[in-house]
Amino acid sequence: MKNMIIASTSTIHGTAYLSYLLPTLLEDFDKNNIQQLLFIPYARPGGISHQEYTERVRTAFQKTPITVKGIHEFENPQEALESAEAIFTGGGNTFVLVKMLHDLDLMSLLRKKIYAGTSYIGTSAGSNICGLNMRNTNDMPIVMPSSFKTTGAIGYNINAHYLDPDPNSTHMGETREQRIKEFHCYNDLAVVGLREGSYIRVQGKEEILCGTASARIFTKGNDAIEVSPGYDFAPLYKIH
Repeated sequence: MKNMIIASTSTIHGTAYLSYLLPTLLEDFDKNNIQQLLFIPYARPGGISHQEYTERVRTAFQKTPITVKGIHEFENPQEALESAEAIFTGGGNTFVLVKMLHDLDLMSLLRKKIYAGTSYIGTSAGSNICGLNMRNTNDMPIVMPSSFKTTGAIGYNINAHYLDPDPNSTHMGETREQRIKEFHCYNDLAVVGLREGSYIRVQGKEEILCGTASARIFTKGNDAIEVSPGYDFAPLYKIH
């Protein structure tokens, strides 16, 4: 049974890193007797080192019973992933993250772990890799992965940090909605725009929107629809 938290962001503006997700995470870890969290820091937000990123996560969990280990701290990352009790993939650049996971032959193993029921937490780029591919990321292609294919742990793609158009803005570039419409000129896959403060709680066959914000669902040839917390995304599997 899949057990996932797929979050738009790690941090809500004005709050501490992971603080809005921590109560849910700790409840899940206690329920499943989890004591160690494996962190995947490969997305490297702002180009920080793997160790710096891991220390940020350790700080978030320092007052809890959970021990955090970065996957880069193990001699064999495949063995580390295989034996992980719980996995957290942080945000940053999705191209960098996906390249590393493919280069180290970890993507398929990560999918296997998720489908086996290992607790998985993703934020931003770590949520983008839960879909069938990474083609709805907002990130710059600063490196080229061997494949855009991701874990396929859910049957649709995620657009993390989804932003609505600002009617007062003078910016002339495309909106997120326009970019997703471009995607649907060539792809049939449904896309979920996750706003800040929202996350998808996957437990078995349920994929429930949680948090403080609504989400936006895009499907090819249809108008986008707004959905409120409590909505189950599982039926989207049938729309592509």
